[in-house]
Amino acid sequence: MRPIVRLLMLCCLVLAQPVAAEPLEDLYLVRQPIDSQQPADREAALQRALDTLIIRLTGDPQVVESSNLAAVRAEPKQLVRQFGYEGDVLVANFDATSVQRALRDAGIATWGENRPSLLVWWLAESAEGTSLIGDGQGGADMLRSAAQHRGLPVQIPLADLQEQLAVTRDTLERAEPSAFAESSERYDADALLTVLAREEGEGWQARWHVWLGDQHGEGQATGTSQEALADAVMLAVQRYLAPRFVGVEGELLSVTLEVEGANLARFAELDELLQPLGAQLHQVSGDELIYRLEARPEQLQAQLELIGLQPLPDEMPEPSPSVTQPGGAATGAPIEAAIEKPIEAPATEGVVLRYGW
Repeated sequence: MRPIVRLLMLCCLVLAQPVAAEPLEDLYLVRQPIDSQQPADREAALQRALDTLIIRLTGDPQVVESSNLAAVRAEPKQLVRQFGYEGDVLVANFDATSVQRALRDAGIATWGENRPSLLVWWLAESAEGTSLIGDGQGGADMLRSAAQHRGLPVQIPLADLQEQLAVTRDTLERAEPSAFAESSERYDADALLTVLAREEGEGWQARWHVWLGDQHGEGQATGTSQEALADAVMLAVQRYLAPRFVGVEGELLSVTLEVEGANLARFAELDELLQPLGAQLHQVSGDELIYRLEARPEQLQAQLELIGLQPLPDEMPEPSPSVTQPGGAATGAPIEAAIEKPIEAPATEGVVLRYGW
């Protein structure tokens, strides 16, 4: 696509209405503790960093043991764009294209950058008292660091007096999302994560619950410190959420994706989402886009819903020739004018998915 077109679409994205699910920043940036900067320790830390990234992208800690990845894991430096040190932490920035190619060649499905944002209600009980972790308060950086390490976008609530009165041990133990509905409405998140953490002896343990749409998961986690506990919780939540977006094992299917209600900003967002899947734009008509790609339909559907697309019934009226933004400006026609001429689509085969905004 021409550079000027990408610039135009980026400008439209800035002006577009925000959505909760966004491409996760620094998905391929890994911070890994290191014993020293000696070559042997550096190579070991790079391998652990690559393993961390693979788990982020798959949601499956067991996948790093796959024999298909043995050669890749033996030479992690070949996938690194650059690395450096922050004290006793190795910071490795992996090349997304190279990593995705290596996993694809190994037959391993991955979770893309668009991920549901989690609103985290974390209540910690210790000998010093009970505290609800809030944005800008102690513990917020710990939760963000643990979430980034496991590839999860999170929002930390304000934890003001009203929220502290609403989010208590009793409400957390009841595990009823309606108990947090009023407090959660002020935040724009896709999913809800509640954690009741307790200090026990020389360590910590927690009970967590996560709600995404009508799906509910729960579990327990332990750690030698609050930092270790936060990492254990985020890893467990990642493992619960990932199958919804990674999809099931099996061959990819030929998919025709028809999308209605597009404008330039939405086109840019959708095109960025579909690029890792090798999608090709075959037709543009008014506010309607038609793509061809090979994908696992369940994985594709979950990703589409994250950017606000909803499935359409089989029969729909003809699309209008233009789309009107909230400000009243028609933006449907510029899609055809701004992008290069798409490839004409052959006869439809395989799975057909119809979505719209």
